[in-house]
Amino acid sequence: MTKKQLGIRLIQMVVVLFGISFLTFILTYLAPGDPVQAMYSATGIMPKPEVLEAAREELGLNQPMLIQYGNWLTACLKGDFGTSYAYHKPVVELLVTRLWPTLKLALLSMVLMLIVSIPFGMLSAVYKNKWIDYLTRGITFFGVSVPNFWVGLMLMLFFCVKLGWLPVVSSNGDFKSLVLPAVTLAFAMSAKYTRQVRAAILDELNQDYVTGARARGVKESNILWKNVFPNSLLPLITMFGLSVGALLGGTAVVEVVFSYPGLGNLAVSAITAYDYPLIQGYVLWIAIIYMLINLIVDLSYIYVDPRIREKR
Repeated sequence: MTKKQLGIRLIQMVVVLFGISFLTFILTYLAPGDPVQAMYSATGIMPKPEVLEAAREELGLNQPMLIQYGNWLTACLKGDFGTSYAYHKPVVELLVTRLWPTLKLALLSMVLMLIVSIPFGMLSAVYKNKWIDYLTRGITFFGVSVPNFWVGLMLMLFFCVKLGWLPVVSSNGDFKSLVLPAVTLAFAMSAKYTRQVRAAILDELNQDYVTGARARGVKESNILWKNVFPNSLLPLITMFGLSVGALLGGTAVVEVVFSYPGLGNLAVSAITAYDYPLIQGYVLWIAIIYMLINLIVDLSYIYVDPRIREKR
């Protein structure tokens, strides 16, 4: 990627972020419900209408939508995403606080996924239409079909309730609390990635250079690891980047099931509490994460595939 291409990408990212921020603000503005009333209801207080009106005036919710958006965007450009209605803390502080638990969960689930999906995907491709291929495809079909929350509940029932090995609630932040949410996320991802690895390896095994290497007597293991696997990395890297972005954004269903204190759980709490500043900050945060990871993935192509370096 040249400096000009990088500059164009950065400009595109700014334009997309502006569009996302505008759409998010409009949707929250048009959403039914009164955030001020929800804020007071959460404390068990039902104030008089004039108190509610004064609170709306103080928060600027009585101003026209475009003025509210302009004030919010100006503050965002200065690094101020506002103050949470429900938590009464700066949105940036809440997002940063919940980032580390989500980062730990994402890293562990990705490591578990790679440990499972790469070897089993390669075995399924190398032994195509053999018993191990059929078994792997059956398991992965089941893995991509069942929802994450069901897997999490079944794991919780077996390991927490029946065996008592792990805690039911994963809010402590220790390793035991991290295991079941990570396994739940890795289960679905492993099924998807195993199928993708199998498809990529099979596509490369059908290439002419593999036939030529076999004709020259090159060992099958050398062909597989030195040629086939590196050449099949590009689509896997793209999927990997998208998965990392999704995990760092927070996986709401799994985090809610296990009461895990991550970004996804925070987003669900913000939605139920009509916490508009937190919802808007969270969406913008997710957009930034996704675009940065996509940019890193695109840059990594240059180092993974020599053909791309030659075209520069």
